[in-house]
Amino acid sequence: MQLEFHQVDAFSDRPFAGNPAMVYRLDAWLSDELMQRIATEHNLSETAFVVREAQGWHIRWFTPTNEVPLCGHATLASAYVLYEKYGETSDTIQFISQSGPLSVSRENGRLLLDFPSLPPSEVGVTVDIERALNTEVVDALGAAALLVVLESEQAVRDCKPDMAAIARLPWPGVIITAKGDGDAHDFVSRYFAPGNGIPEDPVTGSTHCSLIPYWSARLNKFSLTAYQSSARGGELFCRLEGDRVKIGGYATLVASGVLTVG
Repeated sequence: MQLEFHQVDAFSDRPFAGNPAMVYRLDAWLSDELMQRIATEHNLSETAFVVREAQGWHIRWFTPTNEVPLCGHATLASAYVLYEKYGETSDTIQFISQSGPLSVSRENGRLLLDFPSLPPSEVGVTVDIERALNTEVVDALGAAALLVVLESEQAVRDCKPDMAAIARLPWPGVIITAKGDGDAHDFVSRYFAPGNGIPEDPVTGSTHCSLIPYWSARLNKFSLTAYQSSARGGELFCRLEGDRVKIGGYATLVASGVLTVG
């Protein structure tokens, strides 16, 4: 069996930046075990599999170690592949997922994710959180992941977390964030998920489901620009619209090929 794949750098308008995702458009689902083995083989933060069903495109996401319920950058990458490689013509692509209905549309030359808003709630700063991050913490909130506010953009960039300690915290991942120091971006962030096989994710769409409502309330703005300051880095264009968030970005195809199985 041969399976066609495409690797896309999401949230980047150039190769070797943003967050790489592998995308497979399948005619029918493979076994869960085989999809996991394929994702482990590629060893990217996410591998997405999409299958056309009556209600729309069904999408699933796998890290190198497990399936996850929501992923932004691999959804953006999947929409890019469907548009650019498989001739999708609709203005908006509807996805079915474990996290409910999702969609991606085209806007101003970018792709725009429509995801649920997941506002974080206060959990409080603990010694374990500060020790895991090796830095002083301003606030700590919880949603799908732990959201930790630091004092400055520079503190976010300089943070050197203890990955083993991060993995022991009772959340699947830890977001660190701060207000942007200048006018370039409203806020910055980084994301660590060593328990899911991702020590640091280069650019994470799904974390912005919580970052957008948090910073919208703090800054009293509904449209925001964001930067994930990993080594690769990526820019996101964000809007809060009621109980949904819009997360926009560019995408760049960097590789295509065929995987031989069996």
